[in-house]
This record gives sequence, C-alpha cells and structure tokens, in this order.
Amino acid sequence: MLHVGMTRLITRYGSRKLYDTQARRYVSLEDLAAHVRAGEHLRVTDKATGQDVTAQTLALVVYEQARAGAEVITSELLHDVIRSGVGQLQQKVDHLVHAGVDRVKPLQRAREEMQRLRAGIAGIEKTLREIAGAPRPAKRHKGARRKKRKGN
Repeated sequence: MLHVGMTRLITRYGSRKLYDTQARRYVSLEDLAAHVRAGEHLRVTDKATGQDVTAQTLALVVYEQARAGAEVITSELLHDVIRSGVGQLQQKVDHLVHAGVDRVKPLQRAREEMQRLRAGIAGIEKTLREIAGAPRPAKRHKGARRKKRKGN
C-alpha cells in the first residue's frame, strides 16, 4: 500500500457527518475527493465503534461523483468487480501498477544516461570554448632556443 505523507484522519458520526480532525471542521464527500485528488491519504473511523470505514466512505465518494455525472468508473469495470469480487480487482490494479513501474525503470535509466551524455557534451563544449578563447603561445625562433642553451 502506498502512503504519501501524513494520513488525514476523518471521524464519521452516527448522523453520517464527517469531521476532519486536522482542519477541525465538518467536511463533505466532495471535500474528501479533493483531498484524495491532491494526493492525500485518508483514514475514516466510525466514532461509535472505532471501526475503520475508509473503504465504505471512499466508495460513497465514487458513487456520489458518478451520480453527479462525472465519469469516474465505467459500467464494464463495475460489472467485473461484481463478477470477480473486490479482491480480484485489487490484484488487477496491482498488476497494472507493477507493469507501469516496470515500464518506467528503463525510461529512468535512459534519462540518467541522457543526463550523463549532456554533462559530457557540456564539458567538451567548455573545453573547446577555453581553447578557442585562450591566447596562442608565442612562437619561438629557432635561434632563441639555441641562445638559451648556450647561456647554460
């Protein structure tokens, strides 16, 4: 399970009201959806029983979004979930995530190689600029070298 950052704790009361303990205010299902879209992880507990009701609450979020006309989940996916159960859906999602990660690894290696190549090219360009901009060493006459030797 992937948890990024802190978990936002939500308390569900008997009246189905949801209370955000961090923001210290009541929140709607749409507020919860916004938190999830922002990358936050939620944990919803029932006030009376202390039971974790996160899955049921998130299912309500999906239901309300679908009811409002948002294309959240296709009916084919829902048929598959009902036919094979939620466990099978979790396995399929896990497989898709792992397949995506496996595709990313070679891309990361290629990106790293490109960065090394760019650094190498930048070093070569710098050296070429230094050579092009540096004054050329003065040419010595053949006689000047001989005179120096004779003086030794």
